[in-house]
Amino acid sequence: MKTLLADPNRFVTTVEVVPPGGPDAAPLLDQLSSLSGLAFDGFSVATNPVAKSRMSAMATCHLIRTRVGRPAILHATVRDHNRIAVQGELWGARALGLDTVMAATGDRIALHDRGLVSHVGDVDVFDLIAMAREAGLYTGVVFDAKPEVKGGFERAVRRLEEKVRAGAQFAVTQPVYDEEGAAAIADAVTPMGLPVILGILPLRTFRHAEFLHTRVSGIAVPESLRRRMETAKDPVAEGVKNARDMLAIARDRFKGACVMPPFDHFEVLAPILA
Repeated sequence: MKTLLADPNRFVTTVEVVPPGGPDAAPLLDQLSSLSGLAFDGFSVATNPVAKSRMSAMATCHLIRTRVGRPAILHATVRDHNRIAVQGELWGARALGLDTVMAATGDRIALHDRGLVSHVGDVDVFDLIAMAREAGLYTGVVFDAKPEVKGGFERAVRRLEEKVRAGAQFAVTQPVYDEEGAAAIADAVTPMGLPVILGILPLRTFRHAEFLHTRVSGIAVPESLRRRMETAKDPVAEGVKNARDMLAIARDRFKGACVMPPFDHFEVLAPILA
């Protein structure tokens, strides 16, 4: 992915993958291999999303590269590792042939899990960015913002500027669902000269849309789209239509798009990427 992201004239499309919740990656790899005929450039592999244990993202990246034959971007967080472990992970990624990493803080640990696990956090995301660059990895970050939240969007832009100063080379947005929100993001980041990948998470149901809007930080689903999801005869098709619209907007104003199949529903990719 390093060469693709570094090419200013190429639009890059990635597909986000959640590693399996156990040691058997075969079913996931079979699903990903079935996507071989679709037009996208590689995978982006999450690490322990929503602070739940999953197979190592680095191992999953390696399996994707060797068995599926596509590039894979590694997500790395400071939530689960101390400085010693973070350094080892970054060096291990390079040793396995990975060249691109997404540096993130990591999802918060749920309150009911805090008696069992803790957030390590002896380095922050800015340290992680610097360490990834020093390890020779092409380093991206998350842009976590709701454009319609007064004050919050400006804080998110300032935080992204800090990440750029720390060495970030590209950014991926949280899922965006309307042209107005995408335009606000594009206008805010253009002065930074930073390649930005637009996050696209297809909606499944009205409840899915409501949950993302009310419970997930950084995601805003416009009321008009939530109403369409509520009244649609086929809400999955409505979600796919919105994702196609957002992909068209990404092609017009962004460096690329990261499509995030919800709940491993990779079958939605064909109509979106067609």
